[in-house]
Amino acid sequence: MTKKITVKTTLVEMDGDEMTRIMWQMVKDKLLFPYLDMNIDYYDLHVKHRDDTDDQVTVDSARATMKYGVAIKCATITPNEDRVKEYHLKKAWKSPNGTIRAMLDGTVFRKPILVKNIAPGVMSWKKPITIGRHAYGDVYDNFEMQIPGPGKLEIVFTPAGGQAQKTLVKEFPSAGILQVNHNLEASILSFARACFTYGLSEKVDVWFSTKDTISKKYDAGFRDIFDREFEANWKDKFAQAGIEYFFTLIDDAVARIMKTEGGLLWALKNYDGDVMSDMIASANGSLAMMTSVLVSPHGWFEYEAAHGTVQKHYYKHLKGEETSSNSMALIFAWTGGLRKRGELDGTPEVVRFADTLEAAALETVESGIMTGDLLLLAEKRPTNKKVNTEGFIDAIAETLKKKLHG
Repeated sequence: MTKKITVKTTLVEMDGDEMTRIMWQMVKDKLLFPYLDMNIDYYDLHVKHRDDTDDQVTVDSARATMKYGVAIKCATITPNEDRVKEYHLKKAWKSPNGTIRAMLDGTVFRKPILVKNIAPGVMSWKKPITIGRHAYGDVYDNFEMQIPGPGKLEIVFTPAGGQAQKTLVKEFPSAGILQVNHNLEASILSFARACFTYGLSEKVDVWFSTKDTISKKYDAGFRDIFDREFEANWKDKFAQAGIEYFFTLIDDAVARIMKTEGGLLWALKNYDGDVMSDMIASANGSLAMMTSVLVSPHGWFEYEAAHGTVQKHYYKHLKGEETSSNSMALIFAWTGGLRKRGELDGTPEVVRFADTLEAAALETVESGIMTGDLLLLAEKRPTNKKVNTEGFIDAIAETLKKKLHG
């Protein structure tokens, strides 16, 4: 037995829900534990455990990320009323991702996982399109209210040490609903800096888009901060690198993105980035073909699977039926976290292992062995073979073993 590779510093692990939780354990057992000696600070973010702890476990996992610097997260449930009933929860808790991101701040970078035998759904795309998604505020940290009937809605802001300022928002003629979003200039500025840093390091153009024609304070505030930061600190650097930054309306950006060849960073507000990253991932084969990392301005990193918990497959799994669930994003969450940990610790052998595991996963799909979601889109070859959930991870494990041991 080959000696295991030591991961020097503790990794924070955030376990998840449903089918992704099942795959998460398989990935650890078959692809990681046989080769790595890791000290893991484990947090169970299963929806029932979050409920049992009044969501304190989610807060604790974010604090652990601040302590150790690198976290790896499985997909989790954001409960609606149906989930409250299904899992007998106390209430519909907020998104755990929203809670973690609000504490860590920063930017989520999402990039498609490309394989040679699956062409993008958009014919013009030749290079990956990366999403830079702001990770603070908007609908993920908002205030909502049911308006019971006719009445007056006012907002009061009291400056520190100053007089209260009251503003009439709406005269409600009847019952309705209310949502209040907020953001922080410091967070938006760190978002802009993260996107410009990424663009320069990758030598790719940076697009930023909002709806500033309608939202003349909120969305225009984002635009102005990006513009000021670029003009003050990045304009000359971008020119020297032969890349550009530009702002456009989000509807114009959506139209343009369909005609570009890719190879750019598309910076978006929190909700916009959530939606558009799923579009980019799906157009490249599957929601499971996307990497995702939260980069905090404080030097913290959280790698995650950027898709849901694969609920339908989980119900089939509970019935003992066969599933063919794609674990690529889960695997790449681990490899991303391990690579960053190795870089921060100065342990190149950990970085090499992460690179080798990713290569094994890609080679497995490119050899024709894949899950059902990819088989529908892959080039038609006689060697193509659909495998079940565990069979896919087993095939990657076999490829990894050959690459590590020859």
